[in-house]
Amino acid sequence: MSRIGKAPVVFDNTVQVSVSPANEVVVKGAKSSLKIGMQPAISAKVEGGKVVLTRKDDSKESRALHGLYRALIQNAVTGVTKGFTKGLELHGVGYRANVTGKKLELSLGFSHPVIFDIPEGIEIKVDKQTNISVTGASRELVGQVAAKIRSFRPPEPYLAKGVRYAGEHIRRKAGKSAGK
Repeated sequence: MSRIGKAPVVFDNTVQVSVSPANEVVVKGAKSSLKIGMQPAISAKVEGGKVVLTRKDDSKESRALHGLYRALIQNAVTGVTKGFTKGLELHGVGYRANVTGKKLELSLGFSHPVIFDIPEGIEIKVDKQTNISVTGASRELVGQVAAKIRSFRPPEPYLAKGVRYAGEHIRRKAGKSAGK
């Protein structure tokens, strides 16, 4: 049996978890609600303050899905209670960010500002014009939005300018050496 899949997902009374007949787990919290659609090989039951997952057979695919869906449900419970945050840093002369309404405006050394529409369920805060904080209930969506913002100007290895994750180390290259 899957080591991760056999452990129940424990939640407190601030979270409501229900399983629909269409094999979909709905996790509702104070701020948001998340749905996890599951394949028919895995079934979920809510028992008291726990979600227990069982699988129909012992095939390799259903064993893998067992642990996967347990992790997804755990992430949903954590997301609706605490939320997930990903930090980004802007490094470069004149690189800055600004949030206006539901749009993130980035100045990244291009001849035009980069405008990014903030998706539903995501909150973006900017500190000191160079630190961006992406927050939301869905771990997947937070990571995807942070990766999209980073992709506008990934850090380059010579001067280490660009958008990087908070705490990310960039391996620097030496550049050209003088002729002999």
